[in-house]
Amino acid sequence: TVDSAGAGEIVALAKLRHTGLNDTLTSPGVTRQLPPISFPRPVTFYAVAPKSQGDEDKLSTGLQRLAEDDPTLKVERNTETKELILSGLGDVQIDVAIKRLKQRSNVDVVLNTPKVPYKETVTTRGEGHYKHKKQTGGRGQYGEVYLRVEPRDPADPEWFVDAIVGGVIPSGFMPAVQKGLLEAMQSGALAGYPVINVKVTVYDGSHHEVDSSEISFKIAAARAFKDGMLKAKPVLLEPIMKVKVLIPDQFMGEVTGDLNQRRGRILGMSTEDGLQAILAEVPQAEMFTYASQLRSLTGGRGSFEMEFSRYEVVPSNIAQKIIAAAQKEREGE
Repeated sequence: TVDSAGAGEIVALAKLRHTGLNDTLTSPGVTRQLPPISFPRPVTFYAVAPKSQGDEDKLSTGLQRLAEDDPTLKVERNTETKELILSGLGDVQIDVAIKRLKQRSNVDVVLNTPKVPYKETVTTRGEGHYKHKKQTGGRGQYGEVYLRVEPRDPADPEWFVDAIVGGVIPSGFMPAVQKGLLEAMQSGALAGYPVINVKVTVYDGSHHEVDSSEISFKIAAARAFKDGMLKAKPVLLEPIMKVKVLIPDQFMGEVTGDLNQRRGRILGMSTEDGLQAILAEVPQAEMFTYASQLRSLTGGRGSFEMEFSRYEVVPSNIAQKIIAAAQKEREGE
């Protein structure tokens, strides 16, 4: 047994059932909390999926256990792309984690480059219209919606305006109209990505006393939104990351050149602890392979960290390729 331990000494304790990362262990009656350890953010990201479809639960559980053992290993489900993302500090760490997963949980996995969570928005005002009319012999379906789509300031919480007068669309159907709009905004008219920062004003329409229904106006609103969005000069948006790179001075040329090739913008440079610090903004799409490239450029002597900054319009030549790829993927489904 060990009666005492001094500062800097390492002690192993077995069979602790209720302790976790960053807990402070003290003698009975002593209340003292040490500051938590700050771990670096992940810089290497992979979308991970099981080779066998029946192993989804085993994969998720196994990865969560690995993350509990290693606080620099992160596992999360991207709610937009629906992918399970495994992230860490480098490819070596990810490789070790996958081998441990195989040993512990007997799960074989496939690693892919994560999908980029693109968004869509509009740059001007567009008028949209759709009349949903369907007759099947019995009660039919009828709903007509006129609307306006325009850019919205992110600070403005009001995305929907009901400008209907005279009851041309009965108020009881307006919740269905809003529902149709929200569903349409989950899959934009350009490439099927979520739509953000738009305002929709519904100002006219028509109904039928017998054939109109909630589903009719839901469909009409969704189709009218697509129509209006296409007329409002839609654009594709991509996430921009704020990146900080630390390198020895002799690698400045190679590293800044590589960042420029990744469509990065150099914001500034400084010196930190004898190293050159480069602050830049780079599209997330260009950063998935950066950890290995930086290691290659600097002989393993460079490091970096990054965090999300904002969304920005994708250059048109690149956007065209992304839109074409998205359309091809949807056609193949």
